[in-house]
Amino acid sequence: MKNAVLSGLLVCSTACALAPGMRMDEGAAEARGRAKTNSDEYRIQEISSEVLRKLAEQASRENTRIPDPRGMTVPSPYTVAPYDVLQVTVWDHPELTAPTGQFRSPEENGNPVHADGTVYYPYVGVVKVAGLTLPEIRALLTQRLASVIAKPQLDVRIAAFRGKRVQVTGEVVQPTTMPITDVPVRVQDAIAFSHGFTPEADLGNVTLARGGNVYHLDLLAMYEGGDMSQNWLLQDGDVLNVADRNRNRVFVMGEVRVQQARLMVKRKMTLAEAIGDSGGMDPIFANVGKIYVIRGDYSAPDIYHLDANSPDALLLATSFQLKPRDVVFVSTYGLTRFNRVMSQILPTVQILYDAAIAADVALGRR
Repeated sequence: MKNAVLSGLLVCSTACALAPGMRMDEGAAEARGRAKTNSDEYRIQEISSEVLRKLAEQASRENTRIPDPRGMTVPSPYTVAPYDVLQVTVWDHPELTAPTGQFRSPEENGNPVHADGTVYYPYVGVVKVAGLTLPEIRALLTQRLASVIAKPQLDVRIAAFRGKRVQVTGEVVQPTTMPITDVPVRVQDAIAFSHGFTPEADLGNVTLARGGNVYHLDLLAMYEGGDMSQNWLLQDGDVLNVADRNRNRVFVMGEVRVQQARLMVKRKMTLAEAIGDSGGMDPIFANVGKIYVIRGDYSAPDIYHLDANSPDALLLATSFQLKPRDVVFVSTYGLTRFNRVMSQILPTVQILYDAAIAADVALGRR
């Protein structure tokens, strides 16, 4: 019996060393941060109204958006491209206007622009039209036909826009290839052409690939804030991609009822919302004076501390805006760690104790 009890006491004596549960080692975190940044100014920041003001200013600087370089100016007239189909109408000359019959579509009766940018037309021959506007093509054909037709009257239209295209990919309902027509096309038109966003779309992270460069557009600012500088005018060869929101997660850990990776809604979530959506803090084990937000890389992250013992701190938590990939951590009490170990060890000690009593009874010691 003595051996059993001594074994139990020995296990209990190591409880603190083996105790489960995480706590923030503030000293170690600050020491690592100072070593990485080579600055004695590095420290864990207490969440206050002043810190909130500085973070708001920082967010404003970081959220600088790239405006459309063309702005809202009137775009240039459409220029014909290879693979477009032209429709040439010559008044009083139906044999030139619809050589294959009037019951065929304009595209079937039209004159396709070849890959080299040329088009063939009767009495005119092969002429270069790629890169020209419709008025320029009209003047060119009129000049050439004047040698065989007295005072030709003609009109030129595009029967099919097949030469210039924009790719719309990512989290849209219908990823597609969108033709560019003589009506200017902007980002908002391309999204509508693709039937809008999917529920997983990250409107604040849309990329536009153009000429070897990638531009980041914030369509959330456009749709909700009216920032039309993000409604770029599209051009041939553009690739518009809408990213998904899987990276827009906040990780809530420690003494909360549900530890989870929480998706942000439209890139917005406050510290209070993150904890509340996780079922709140554990009323028994949570140390409400030790709530942290960890942001950035491992070696020198920005760490913010909130002491929720004060009712004012809860107001600060409702104003503290989280960022994607932030870690919200609620620490535990040191006593809690010991109690948890004891709750795991005591059943084992009880079994040993009961076995010792049974052995004493069997040997007649009791």
